Amino acid sequence: MKEICFHGRGGQGAVTAAKVFAEGALAEGKHIQSFPEYGPERMGAPVRSFTRISDKEITVHSHVTNPEIVAVLDPTLLDVVNVCEGVPDGGLVVVNTPEEPAKIKDKIQAENKKVYTVDATKISIDNLGRNIPNTPMLGALVKVAGLISLDSLIENFKHEYGAKFSEKVIEGNVAAMKQAFEEVKSE
Repeated sequence: MKEICFHGRGGQGAVTAAKVFAEGALAEGKHIQSFPEYGPERMGAPVRSFTRISDKEITVHSHVTNPEIVAVLDPTLLDVVNVCEGVPDGGLVVVNTPEEPAKIKDKIQAENKKVYTVDATKISIDNLGRNIPNTPMLGALVKVAGLISLDSLIENFKHEYGAKFSEKVIEGNVAAMKQAFEEVKSE
């Protein structure tokens, strides 16, 4: 079983990202859980959401305390939240930033962890016309985590959201996922 923590700010899509990633895994026949951590959050406040993915039935139903993978949708959280809390040695941290991974690794003191960066904000603005970095972060996460395929993520996204959003919005999100998949940088 792999546990993933999504750090974001209210309105950036961290809860949706966790759900979409889990649904992509479900489409591949994996067992999943996806849930947010809610409190008095409001637009712009730090939020966390979690996903569990396993090839076997998931019997644990508790808070995620040691995620192997962390996705940070807002780089300003690096100054506010310890995004590496509970992440074991060898864990993966993917951060939305134009900075190089080595610089971020030093900043968040991620010794013995693998750090990746992608400019999901720019990708989002270029493809969607606004800063909603969740779908580009999913593309990057698919590449670095290797838990599901990009095709499964995209097909499930189209299926789940195709009736809710315009074709232009769906195409923009798919393009953002693909671009981030190609542009994610490793240390």
